[in-house]
Amino acid sequence: MSKKLEILKGSLNKKEAELERRFNNHFDTVRQANGQPLNDKRNGAAILVKWEKQSDSIRNQQNEVEKTKSAIEREEGKIIETDSWRKKMPKVLTSLIDSGHLTQWRKHPRIMFVTGVEKARIIFDDKTGAISHKYVNQIPDKNQYAIFRDIYNSINAEQKRTYRPA
Repeated sequence: MSKKLEILKGSLNKKEAELERRFNNHFDTVRQANGQPLNDKRNGAAILVKWEKQSDSIRNQQNEVEKTKSAIEREEGKIIETDSWRKKMPKVLTSLIDSGHLTQWRKHPRIMFVTGVEKARIIFDDKTGAISHKYVNQIPDKNQYAIFRDIYNSINAEQKRTYRPA
């Protein structure tokens, strides 16, 4: 489970607990009327205003819970999409992702970043099985370039060694 998903689920639990607390608070306030009509009680209008504010508060909290639930669904969808792309990738890429040398971009799961390198990306083409790079000329220093070069060349060598044309 991703860290973002854990945070969202924790947030959902807190929001649901807060919603439950607001419901209980509202029910306790309503019980205080003892079933009597409020129009003949002193401060009856103020009590009705208080109930309306509590109802608005409950409604807003329910909207927050729904927003968090939809965010969880989106996050789970991204995880499923990323995993489906990983299944299409060659073993050399998945092993580098697992070891932490590559980071798969969740917005575009076919694109990977080399850990410790700015700008440059490694791209996997699922139709051809080819691995390419992008923005290498924008790497800011020679150390980062060396890291990227070593990772990319190892991927490329492994890909050439195991590639079997149809």
